[in-house]
Amino acid sequence: MKTNDQYFVSTRGRAPRAGFAEVLLAGLAPDGGLYLPEAWPQFSPAQIAAFAGRPYGEVARDILARFAAGAFTPDEVAADVAAAYAGFDDPAIAPLVEIGPDLYLLELFHGPTLAFKDIALQVLGRMFARALAKRGGKATVVAATSGDTGSAAIAALGGLPNIEVFVLHPKGRVSEVQRLQMTTSAHANVHNIALEGSFDDAQAIVKALFAETDFARAVNLTAVNSINFARIAAQAVYYFTATAQLGQAATFVVPTGNFGDVFAGEAAMRMGLSVEKLVVATNANDIMVRALTTGSNEVGDLQPSLSPSMDIQVASNFERALFEASGRKGPLDRSADAPFRAHREDRDRSGLRAALRALRCRQRQRRRNAGRRWGTIFDASGRFVDPHTAVALTAALRLGRTAGRWLCSPPPTRPSSRTPSPGPPGAAPPVPERLKGLFSGVERVTVPAQQQGLGPRSYRG
Repeated sequence: MKTNDQYFVSTRGRAPRAGFAEVLLAGLAPDGGLYLPEAWPQFSPAQIAAFAGRPYGEVARDILARFAAGAFTPDEVAADVAAAYAGFDDPAIAPLVEIGPDLYLLELFHGPTLAFKDIALQVLGRMFARALAKRGGKATVVAATSGDTGSAAIAALGGLPNIEVFVLHPKGRVSEVQRLQMTTSAHANVHNIALEGSFDDAQAIVKALFAETDFARAVNLTAVNSINFARIAAQAVYYFTATAQLGQAATFVVPTGNFGDVFAGEAAMRMGLSVEKLVVATNANDIMVRALTTGSNEVGDLQPSLSPSMDIQVASNFERALFEASGRKGPLDRSADAPFRAHREDRDRSGLRAALRALRCRQRQRRRNAGRRWGTIFDASGRFVDPHTAVALTAALRLGRTAGRWLCSPPPTRPSSRTPSPGPPGAAPPVPERLKGLFSGVERVTVPAQQQGLGPRSYRG
């Protein structure tokens, strides 16, 4: 056994420690918990400062190789990273753009689906293929999506050998562009399922599938949602590159749904990155704001919004934050609501508050901003922002940006058929070249029989 091999443990403490390849292919721990590194890799301030000016792929290789130690060599990680980012339309991969005094956007939309999740999933797909080639066998990937994860997973895994991909999305609750990016895939290994209900309902089905351990083992079930730690590791990279480019610690304002991108920022901090604060920006589905500020965990009715990728009430990755906030003093309970019950302890909440701040942004506030402030941002930067980014910018503007550098991350600028992206009043964003052929594609999607009173069928629209 090599002493520098990386191992991972479950937040619920009832699963054996696992290597990176096992974590990658399993997604969820067998005890229902989420994997975290047994010990966080560490980077010194000098090492982080040296990231400035280096190609993004090199920084990603250096960080991901620490997690993959014992499973993949640094050269194998480098090859997968290089292949993953070869098709991005900006060589910087995650460029940083100043749109106002000490206010920046971290552009994470340069991948094949224009969603920030491409940055992690393009790497994840190639690592999946590499791990399966080494181990042999096949994998069944199942993903619940509120819009972005599904299309990014399909773009990363569609057509790969030995992998079947099943994507569950809430019918009628994703934008037309998001739906078409999923359902027009022609790859035979891609299967789209539209469910009545919300993202939380779809996510509950995914978790239930993993709980059927005999079935999960029989089909080699795995996940590419942010419950898969490899996603978190890959997303942590751009927190390092953005901070290195700025040359100082910053406040990151993150539009939040499943809490994965926020936890990627916490992961970077635990690896040595200096961050002023992580701001959790939510829409009306604000359970994270209530959990962080008052300890309340009451799950209300999900409210469909103009930022559908954030229409989530049960944020899976919060379990990781709670486990770390408790000092890893004991495993979390197995029951579904245990992470929130544990969070009611003031000790844990104060630990989370040290690094996190949470803010709810109502839709009418964003609409006021669209007329009063987004036009100013457009005039200064020439950039449209989508409704998810609008949540983050609203939070940043409300907090006042009294000191330091502020980054709004991530802005998936893909246009939505439900609403134009905020820009100059009355204007609509141009359709990106990558999407121009999307609306003429043939859709393939199944609506389950028990939800429709019909046999499984395909539908268009």
